[in-house]
Amino acid sequence: MAIDISSTTAFILAGFLFFLSHYLFFLVRILNGLKKLKPAINNNVPDDFVSIIIPFRNEEENLVENLKSIENLSYPSEKFEVIYIDDSSEDQSVELFKKNVTKANIKILSVPDTYSQNAHKKRAVRYGIENANGKIIVTTDADCFYEKNWLSSLLKYFDSKTGFISAPVEFKNGISLFAEFQKLEFTGLVLCGAGLIGSDHPIICNAANIAYRKNVFDEVGGFKDQMNLSSGDDELLMQKIAKDSSFTVKFCIDKSSIVKTNSNKTLKDFFHQRKRWASKGLFYSNKSLVLKLILIYLLYLGLIAQLILSYFLHPIFILSFIFSITLKFIFEFRILLKGKEMLFNDLNLKNFLIVEIFQIPYIIVTGIVGVFGNYLWKQRKIKR
Repeated sequence: MAIDISSTTAFILAGFLFFLSHYLFFLVRILNGLKKLKPAINNNVPDDFVSIIIPFRNEEENLVENLKSIENLSYPSEKFEVIYIDDSSEDQSVELFKKNVTKANIKILSVPDTYSQNAHKKRAVRYGIENANGKIIVTTDADCFYEKNWLSSLLKYFDSKTGFISAPVEFKNGISLFAEFQKLEFTGLVLCGAGLIGSDHPIICNAANIAYRKNVFDEVGGFKDQMNLSSGDDELLMQKIAKDSSFTVKFCIDKSSIVKTNSNKTLKDFFHQRKRWASKGLFYSNKSLVLKLILIYLLYLGLIAQLILSYFLHPIFILSFIFSITLKFIFEFRILLKGKEMLFNDLNLKNFLIVEIFQIPYIIVTGIVGVFGNYLWKQRKIKR
């Protein structure tokens, strides 16, 4: 029996189908990219001196544990330095660092108040790089924790053609549904970045676990064109290196390279973190990439729109909604399964459907406010 629909309804359905097709092609690219990722050819690490840059602001809850984790690294101390960069902390972070540091290759610097005031975290990273001795820069965060072989596992992915390495970050296991939601959702983002790098389309990464050559950083101008932005010290730089240099970008799939961090304690903290991440999208230099992100965002808007239109316009939209969300769930679940196999062996997928449902409204809201609104980061109000 034929379904009677108007030309307007057919046109709207075609639009939703276009958004869905674009998104599924995006997910297939990620899945194929994950399959292309290869382990390091050997265990050799570069002879170059390494500088680990750790920017922080108001991290008294995590700094001592982070410092102990850094001091327990198995990498030879004469081959690397660690520079903690205080970005105008208002708590006891600096005092705690000075009381607890025990290694001579670890030091702390404070960013001058007048230094690139609008760049926030990026200014701390840049200040650290300007005072670093290493030919290889590794950045991480003060609320992160590492296995003892973390640094060597990361560095062995460098070869003469590699300019930038992204590596996995994972939330610690939590006891609440909110913590499990964050871990699953965050793992999906990490796998998205890994798969896109594997497919030679590097777009996203996480500054809590990246490494790059200092001369390549200088070659592409570093953060020169981005110091008016409060974030983007990771993926905007990675995109520049992939586009403007002859060096390649890699993703490290060694389990020992995983950096662990805590999930957000409150919904408010989670909301502001995701707004901060969403704030970078429209500032990508590749405008075709911006268009692709907009199309993905329209897919999420379209899911809600189909529910509304099924009531006000035509019941066929409930069928298109079920069709769209089923395919979305299937492809995203396959990506998480692949990630569990490759890296995140203890990933719990039992709450996958709940996470998927709540992800839709949160992406719609954070996408809008991240681009046009203000957000809080480390007790500092960031204005758009």
